[in-house]
Amino acid sequence: MLRENQRRFKFDWITIILFLLLVGFGYLNILSASHVGEVTDYFDTSQLYGKHLMFIGLTIVLIILILSFEAKFYEQFASIIYLVAMLALIGLFIFGKEVNGARSWYGIGSMTIQPSEFAKFATALAVAKYVSDLQTNMQTIKDQLRVAAIIFIPALLILLQNDAGSTIVYLAFFFVFYREGLQQVYLIIALSLIVLAVLALKFGILITAIIAALAIASVYFFRKKKRGSILQYMIVLLVSVSFSYGVKLFYEHGLKTHQQNRISLWLRLEKDPAKLERMKKAEAYNLIQSEQAISSGGVSGKGFLQGTRTTGKFVPEQHTDYIFSTVGEEWGFMGTSFVVIAFVFLIIRILFLAEAQKSQFSRVYGYGVAAILFVHFTINIGMVMGLIPTVGIPLPFFSYGGSGLWGFTILLFIFVKLDSNKINEW
Repeated sequence: MLRENQRRFKFDWITIILFLLLVGFGYLNILSASHVGEVTDYFDTSQLYGKHLMFIGLTIVLIILILSFEAKFYEQFASIIYLVAMLALIGLFIFGKEVNGARSWYGIGSMTIQPSEFAKFATALAVAKYVSDLQTNMQTIKDQLRVAAIIFIPALLILLQNDAGSTIVYLAFFFVFYREGLQQVYLIIALSLIVLAVLALKFGILITAIIAALAIASVYFFRKKKRGSILQYMIVLLVSVSFSYGVKLFYEHGLKTHQQNRISLWLRLEKDPAKLERMKKAEAYNLIQSEQAISSGGVSGKGFLQGTRTTGKFVPEQHTDYIFSTVGEEWGFMGTSFVVIAFVFLIIRILFLAEAQKSQFSRVYGYGVAAILFVHFTINIGMVMGLIPTVGIPLPFFSYGGSGLWGFTILLFIFVKLDSNKINEW
């Protein structure tokens, strides 16, 4: 009996400690970014830092609940959990509350709940369930389309709620499929489309067509085996040019003005000094203030609660999407390095544990967890530092908000529970 209990509670404490470090350090930065005047009551729920401390307390209860279920529960009820999550997303179109132009929240008294944060772990469970089915073969088009549909449904529902940032996260599952045997050609196609899109916006259709033609011709002449016919390469070129033209049209007529301006600033497309100056005061304001806050921190930072741009509220939404700028200003290069290293270690640890799983369900889910955290971490920090276009996406375990904290906690600790059960999966 003692040995059985030891197996049941044999959790990966490295993962748990990294989680606690990120949540704890995140709270300190939320406190810095949201406090007004002297902090006298850390439990003041009228302040954002007090509310977040309450969210953290409820998170502990949530973890205990997650770990109390048998590991098999998550595999057996994966489809039902996914269905409930999709119904919650659909319900937003009827009962949802609109915040900042996105109908992504349910209003419950003074609190709001964002279902898209919980749809991530539900989708990860559903994907793991389908991929691990004995009848599933990821080499066949049929199963590829079915698993793509599992991802496409929540992504589309979230996109229709005007939350493009959360939609991007679902691209993370591409890495999961690649690990489970998806052909390399899909990776090549995906990277090629990204390059074509950037080239089309930056240099126009003609130059993009010339670059694509040269690249395709190089492949034809240097490829010795299975070269194929010239007609096939001409079709690839035609598709490439058509895609580039479609991206250009979508950018000019499909995106809203603020979305166009964000991409324009990122790729430096705007040449008109007057319009560029207006854009810097509007779409680029958050980014400029964020970059200045980070650069002002230097090596060791200005000190906890001593950041002038943070306390002066120069950076809008600093407690949520731009929380990393608080780290940069008050904790400097050392603090930002700690955050990056902690996230990298956590993701690598999850991948290491995923490879050690005895069941395919646990392995696929583990890769899903790592991929989602990686995409969030990379996009958020890249956005705050101006390396990628600005999109609304939180930093896991760090940004303010109960829905985000709970959603990521459930995502991670389901895997902690699955990993603790691997010794019984022989």
